[in-house]
Formats: sequence, C-alpha cells, structure tokens
Amino acid sequence: MSILLILFCVLAAITLSTAFLTVFSRNPIHSAIYLVICFFSVAGHYLLLNAQFLAIVHIIVYSGAIMILFLFTIMLMNLNKENEVHKPRITRLGAIVSFCLVCLILITIFINSKPIAGEYIATGEDYQSIKVLGKILLNEYMVPFEFASILLLVAMIGTVLLSKKEKLEK
Repeated sequence: MSILLILFCVLAAITLSTAFLTVFSRNPIHSAIYLVICFFSVAGHYLLLNAQFLAIVHIIVYSGAIMILFLFTIMLMNLNKENEVHKPRITRLGAIVSFCLVCLILITIFINSKPIAGEYIATGEDYQSIKVLGKILLNEYMVPFEFASILLLVAMIGTVLLSKKEKLEK
C-alpha cells in the first residue's frame, strides 16, 4: 500500500467521524471543536491533491474566521440553556420528512447524471500560482469579492446586535 493511500484513508476516517460527531454532539462547544477538526482534515485532503494555496486559505477562512464567529455566537447567545423548550413532534416529523425528500432528490439526480464526455484541453497556465489567482480575483472577480466582505461584515454586526442584552426599565 502506498503511503498516500494510507494517509488518505486516515484523513477520510477523521473527516467522517468528526463530521458525524459535529452533527450528533449535544454540547454546541464540542460540536464547534469537532467541526474545526473536520475542517483541518479537509485541508489535509487539499494538500494530498497538491493544492497548497487552497489548503491554507481553507484553514484561514473556515477554521479561523468562520469558527471564531460561530463560537462567539454560541457564547453570546447562550444556546446551551437547560430550560430550552423541546420541539413539538410535528416539527421533528417535518424535519425527518424534509431530510428524506432531499436525500431522495439527491440520489435521483446522482443516478440520472451522466459523466461529461469530451476532450480535456490543457492551456498550460498554472492556476495554483498565487500571482495568477490574485490577478483573477482582483481583476475579474473584484465585485463578488467585495460583496463577500460586505456580507461577512453584515453578519458580524447582526451577531453583535442579536447578542446585545436589552436594558430593563425600573
């Protein structure tokens, strides 16, 4: 067995187990930690595909920024309350039915999909180069890049406003 195959199997096992633990953990803080481990293992998959830039950006963006925002939201909103009301059975039943329908649709799409047949034309341009990625990102995709930064700023402001406690009048 190749060392890369063994490394892939280990990373796949870590990714699947931490993703499972993220969904089924009762403590939201533990769930967030499992998600960070899952993100790091996905970055390991990117490294196996020789996409170092994508792996580093994945670690910085997901494991860094988004998980920090997620943890602040959990801590500021105190989502781990014991006195939370339990969801009614009809809500749980609706969630199960929705999940099953989405799974059925995805399986149907997967079964009916056809592979793309055609000739691959290599241009010879290196898209892993940071210089090329920077030119493309800041020339062709400047507007979506700025929209993404505004969206993150609005999400952060929304988190702060949601977590702000109202003053009690005496």
